This record gives sequence, C-alpha cells and structure tokens, in this order.
Amino acid sequence: MVKTTRFDVAEYLDTPERQAEYISAALETGDAAFVRDAVGIVARARGMSDIARAAGLNRESLYKALGEKGNPEFGTMLGVLRALGLELAARPLKGRPARQRPRKAA
Repeated sequence: MVKTTRFDVAEYLDTPERQAEYISAALETGDAAFVRDAVGIVARARGMSDIARAAGLNRESLYKALGEKGNPEFGTMLGVLRALGLELAARPLKGRPARQRPRKAA
C-alpha cells in the first residue's frame, strides 16, 4: 500500500508576501467560500490565537467564522485582514469596460 503524507498549504505560506498572494488569488476567483478558506489558512499559518486577539475576537469565534460552514460578516473579514497586516483594494476588471451610471442633468 502506498503511503502518502497530508499536504497542508499553510506550511508553505511562510512569508507575508506569499500569504498576500494566496489571498489575492482567492479574491480573483470571486468564490466567497474560497476567499473565506484562504483567509482561514493564512490565519492558521500565522497563529489563530494571535490573529483572533489582534482582530478583537476569541479563538473559537475565529475558527467558527472561517470554518467550512462559516459565513463571516464583512466587518469580521476586514478585522481579520487588518490583523494579518493586509488591506482590500479595488481595481477595474481587466478586459471589461466599467459601467457608469448616467449623470443627472443639473
């Protein structure tokens, strides 16, 4: 029987740059569950207790929010990202013209 070892991506996210790239790649997918999971993996790589404390949460709440069935509030995600030393930024989508609302006549 072939023996395999368990792969844990958190072990490879050992620099802030790699962590930011991982979360950025998740954000680009537009998949909310993947983003939640990516933030959770990076938080685990940094230490859930430390991140929870810095985000103003208890560890159990952080595990629940970022767990498989978690649905964290936007404010929670912003707090966790801030605790990770990250920020969200918006930029236009590539290859898609931005839709603008018509201006009202003065």
